[in-house]
Amino acid sequence: MSSITNQLVATFKKSVAPASVAATVALGVVLFVNHNGVHASAVTASPLDDHSVAALTSLDNAMESVAARVTPAVVNIAVTSKGNEEEADDQQGQGQQGMQGLPPGFAQFFGGGGGMQMQPQQPQIQHGIGSGVIISPDGYIVTNGHVVEGATQIKVTLHDRRILTGKVVGVDKLTDLAVVKVNATDLPAISWGDSGKLEPGQTVLAFGSPFGYFQFSVTRGIVSAVNRPNPYSDDARKPGGYIQTDAAINPGNSGGPLVNAHGELVGINTFIISNSGSFAGAGFAIPSQMAHATTTELIAHGKVEHGYLGISMNDVTPENAHFFNLQDANGAIIAQVTPDSPAANAGLKQGDVISELNGQKIANGSALQVAVSEDRPGAKIALGVIRDGKLMTVNLTVGSFHSKDDVETADNDGAAQHGKLGLAVGDLTADARQQIHAPEQVHGVLVQSVRPESPAEDAGLQPGDVILEVDRKPATSASAFASAVHSSPEGKDLLLLVWSKGNASYRTVHPDGSNG
Repeated sequence: MSSITNQLVATFKKSVAPASVAATVALGVVLFVNHNGVHASAVTASPLDDHSVAALTSLDNAMESVAARVTPAVVNIAVTSKGNEEEADDQQGQGQQGMQGLPPGFAQFFGGGGGMQMQPQQPQIQHGIGSGVIISPDGYIVTNGHVVEGATQIKVTLHDRRILTGKVVGVDKLTDLAVVKVNATDLPAISWGDSGKLEPGQTVLAFGSPFGYFQFSVTRGIVSAVNRPNPYSDDARKPGGYIQTDAAINPGNSGGPLVNAHGELVGINTFIISNSGSFAGAGFAIPSQMAHATTTELIAHGKVEHGYLGISMNDVTPENAHFFNLQDANGAIIAQVTPDSPAANAGLKQGDVISELNGQKIANGSALQVAVSEDRPGAKIALGVIRDGKLMTVNLTVGSFHSKDDVETADNDGAAQHGKLGLAVGDLTADARQQIHAPEQVHGVLVQSVRPESPAEDAGLQPGDVILEVDRKPATSASAFASAVHSSPEGKDLLLLVWSKGNASYRTVHPDGSNG
């Protein structure tokens, strides 16, 4: 060795010995002196007795009991669907980037194409994974609407590993809820709970298949808040009222159950708020108060007729309450009244504050939306309204909500409702008229999208067409068109007068076809 190397080695040897001694002394203090300063032998600590950890073991036992009760009713839902051209373009440009950071083999659960180029003008086969919960022994399953949207095939994996074919009974786009049916009996099911009794701080458990891969997982947390609005809503009329929880919810958990300490179904997991796309401490579930009523209607009728008032609302807050002469920060402020709506016909005005519904206090706009959406059209309700600081009662009849997607077909199993054509329409606005170059004398509803292989596509309808008449009667608005289609007898052909690229023609649509 060189002289420099010998010098370094010598220095190292000199420094090692004192350090070793010091370490030994320090270790001796740790090993032989307990927290009272009394010397003790270096022995393995004995486990705590049952009495010392009774509270913890009791909690563990309770949660294990809840999980064992609920898990058999949880299912994994695998969906094959056809995406549209726009979605294909998005995947082509962003898909590879979006798959970055997923564990190996996980891309398939998020519609990944493995780097293959998409073919234009062709329906894109997509695969998705979600969760669901069995609510009756004869095979009815609740999940999210977006889980089964556009499904051409549904496979349901039960807790006992059986894989059954599922069929969509109905989808409600307004609440993002759906019911799937499998052909089976004596299935394990859980009972509905009352989400109206939830309070922040209560323990809840979330079940599902995170990332579509880890089936039948359970996480525990608390109710972080109730009556949360939906920050992702594309329509202010969609009800909020969501349960916020810190029980971990990740992609693939959509449609799974949120249960209380009694194992009762109090919510359907539906979305998260996260900068990363994975759980960040804020998961949201549709409250059972809404989900139970909606799924009951879907099972009975295949669709849901939501109550409608025709108002836009803001919550009363401590900052704005004094502007409306209010004593507290509860209620919903009417920001806009739709002409010819139930609210307008009852005399409600901009600036009115709704404080009660049928004698029950209204906390905010979300609570009112949830309550009214559960009322069937034609129901009589009484609103407590504060106008200029004075309380008054306004009686009105609930109307029927029709969104622009109401006439879009929602299932593929032969149980499609009458009048479901497989298209979505909207009002013909001035901007839309300009985009499709429709002259002023053309009046009707604009075809916004047509589902592949649907009755509407078979009749030659395309996005950008204008439907002028339905069965020789004018199509004056999207809601009027939806009502006309829904009121048509099941299996009856519809005659549409369609304006397309400068020419009008009659089209016969067969809604009872196999593609319904």
